[in-house]
Amino acid sequence: MAVEEEGLRVFQSVRIKIGEAKNLPTYPGPNKMRDCYCTVNLDQEEVFRTKIVEKSLCPFYGEDFYCEIPRTFRHLSFYIFDRDVFRRDSIIGKVAIQKEDLQKYHNRDTWFQLQHVDADSEVQGKVHLELRLSEVITDTGVVCHKLATRVLECQGLPIVNGQCDPYATVTLAGPSRSEAKKTKVKKKTNNPHFDEVFYFEVTRPSSYNKKSQFDIEDVDEVDKMEIRVDLWNASNLKFGDEFLGELRLPLKFLRQSSSYEAWYFLQPRDNGNKSLKPDDLGSLRLNVVYTEDHVFSSDYYSPLRDLLLKSADVEPVSASAAHILGEVCREKQEAAIPLVRLFLHYGRIVPFISAIASAEVKRTQDPNTIFRGNSLTSKCIDETMKLAGMHYLQVTLKPIIDEICQVHKPCEIDPVKLKDGENLENNRENLRQYVDRIFTVITKSGVSCPTVMCDIFFSLRESAAKRFQGDPDVRYTAVSSFIFLRFFAPAILSPNLFQLTPHHPDPQTSRTLTLISKTIQTLGSLSKSKSANFKESYMATFYDYFNEQKYADAVKNFLDLISSSGRRDHKSIEQPILLKEGTLKLTVKKVDGNSSCRFMIKRAQGRKRFGMKNFKKRWFRLTNHEFTYQKSKGDHPLCSIPIENILAVERLEEESFKMKNMFQVIQPERRVLYIQANNCVEAKDWIDILTKVSQCNKKRLTVYHPSAYLNGHWLCCKATADNTPGCTPCTGGLPANIQLDIDGDRETERIYSLFNLYMPKLEKMQEACGSKSVYDGPEEEEYSTFIIDDPKETYKTLKLIIEGVGTLEQEHAQYKRDKFKKTKYGSQEHPIGDKSFQTYIRQQSEISAHSI
Repeated sequence: MAVEEEGLRVFQSVRIKIGEAKNLPTYPGPNKMRDCYCTVNLDQEEVFRTKIVEKSLCPFYGEDFYCEIPRTFRHLSFYIFDRDVFRRDSIIGKVAIQKEDLQKYHNRDTWFQLQHVDADSEVQGKVHLELRLSEVITDTGVVCHKLATRVLECQGLPIVNGQCDPYATVTLAGPSRSEAKKTKVKKKTNNPHFDEVFYFEVTRPSSYNKKSQFDIEDVDEVDKMEIRVDLWNASNLKFGDEFLGELRLPLKFLRQSSSYEAWYFLQPRDNGNKSLKPDDLGSLRLNVVYTEDHVFSSDYYSPLRDLLLKSADVEPVSASAAHILGEVCREKQEAAIPLVRLFLHYGRIVPFISAIASAEVKRTQDPNTIFRGNSLTSKCIDETMKLAGMHYLQVTLKPIIDEICQVHKPCEIDPVKLKDGENLENNRENLRQYVDRIFTVITKSGVSCPTVMCDIFFSLRESAAKRFQGDPDVRYTAVSSFIFLRFFAPAILSPNLFQLTPHHPDPQTSRTLTLISKTIQTLGSLSKSKSANFKESYMATFYDYFNEQKYADAVKNFLDLISSSGRRDHKSIEQPILLKEGTLKLTVKKVDGNSSCRFMIKRAQGRKRFGMKNFKKRWFRLTNHEFTYQKSKGDHPLCSIPIENILAVERLEEESFKMKNMFQVIQPERRVLYIQANNCVEAKDWIDILTKVSQCNKKRLTVYHPSAYLNGHWLCCKATADNTPGCTPCTGGLPANIQLDIDGDRETERIYSLFNLYMPKLEKMQEACGSKSVYDGPEEEEYSTFIIDDPKETYKTLKLIIEGVGTLEQEHAQYKRDKFKKTKYGSQEHPIGDKSFQTYIRQQSEISAHSI
């Protein structure tokens, strides 16, 4: 989901690897060990949780998390919790990285010290204030100065123990005085609207003939005064109200302007509790990649995009823009990700991969090493299989992977690692059965293999067979090196990375999957002496079970099917594909007040308004055929909605039920499902996938109501008729392709950013082309890393790339200058106290000075 900014869309995403924690404090009991998990939070909103690692003070998580960030945030935070069966889980410590500091740690494994968590460390949100200092003539004719402090509203206050009932105290404080006043409590909201005004007498009354000026002693007094606004959560607990944040403003700034209105970020107390030493709490290893894409309208990218898309037709392909990107990037993976997505979006992936694969095969001397390196070809095919083959993996492997994770059969076959009571032969039999079943489902899944993968495999097979005509097996190994070695085997080894499991498996299951993956990889390799592939003697012994010709024949038949140009695609869409599932809160309503599923709504007698009790937790499942929910996972569905009956999926404004992260699924006959997700990322994921799967429905709505129909009227437009057409246009423009939701302009912007980042290498490559054109001797060492088959063609392409990147760079610079001119410090978007905006001001000042 992009944030719109005057002709430009801003996308935020983050990819996180949560490694391990170490040296956590011991549990204050005889056991000393802890059962810990880690959460990922946008500010304080949890968006991901790892598995629990039991009985460890140095827990290893090894989990990856990726999400598109659908809102603004100030901190990316990580909390380490200790699970407690009988009480609320306790927080051991946290890591909080400010948004503007994320680039410091970009794609680097970093150890962060855990910090103590208290009320001051959890401050977040902003407050809107208006201050007015005025002269007042009293009834006796004397003048005094009064301060009017108007507390308008707050946004994004922290939620404490699941609730937020905020109020504000306003204090005028000086060396010899302190006067405090308090707003009303606003129930169940962290975005309270107060709009209350408090008056304070600032100076002593003086005679009117003093020209409305402060006495000298009054001026000194005012300069030492400050107005303090404290936000509190009204708590029913015996420990008192919880601190949410404060703001301190010296009054002397009002001497320049008697009236001032602005937004401010709340801050922690200056006299907060002293935190423990960081070393006392341990540390956490993280790798964070935060990306922010600023995307212009499509026409800005036409020159660069056209240059990239014709890469497959350039002769030689090494002179194409896409191939050059792979040459200058530090890692081929950097180039492969946006290139594959761009070419998939425009339907050019097969000719592009065919061209670069053919060029690589021509450079390969030994058929046994074909496609074994980390080349641009290999990385592009890997990325294509991940994108296009995700549902293929789900259908093929997920059922048996789930069984392995749940049943925990002992499968250890290394005699040294056997546990007490385990039998080696029984374990071998368990493992053999698992390998047999997975091998069978893979080799019988050929008709389900996505067409784009099959077309690529056909191209690889043809190029390899033509290059190595004396090797009859190369047409198989060229394909098996991808489908087995780089697709099925890694998915079995790390199912969480391929969305087959939510978390990294436990150590025993992970060991079982490792043994299965090794065996499947060897079965698919079709090498001559397979037992010699294993370093471990116990694996060579185990593999004897599979030294039968029927296994080799099954692999060849499977490879023939998925790499045949005449393959008929018996579309697996006949079989329901699970797209998403999980727990959400739900209520079902018909806009005339009657429930469409009466068993879902349990309303107290006389209750006219929905409340929290109307929302029940249910297990939701979405396939390409229907959207269902049941009481618990595995139960019979309570309600099933055919995809063709989903007329719109849109966000629901918070005012409807005073609940965040809500959305609505609109059906025929004005039936609506109101659903609450656990966080903003989950809400976005559900809205996106439901919208995509129903995008082609013929009766989709064009307008909708962003708020609910309650108490006889629509809260959004105040219309009283329940059948009033929607007042807001529906979200549109999403692609109907469920598997590949790709924004071509965003991918071109990413490619531009890479070219811009590696501009010195582009210029070095230009020099190399010039050197090769005029000097046909031994290659200079500094140019030897580049593949340049045709210096003149490559130079032409490089010149066009540099021109296109330069033009886009100018557009970005102009946009930043225009934005800087229009931005107001102290506005709702840029409150006072925003470090990122202060940094931005400093950078723009430097840019302006440099330009002058």
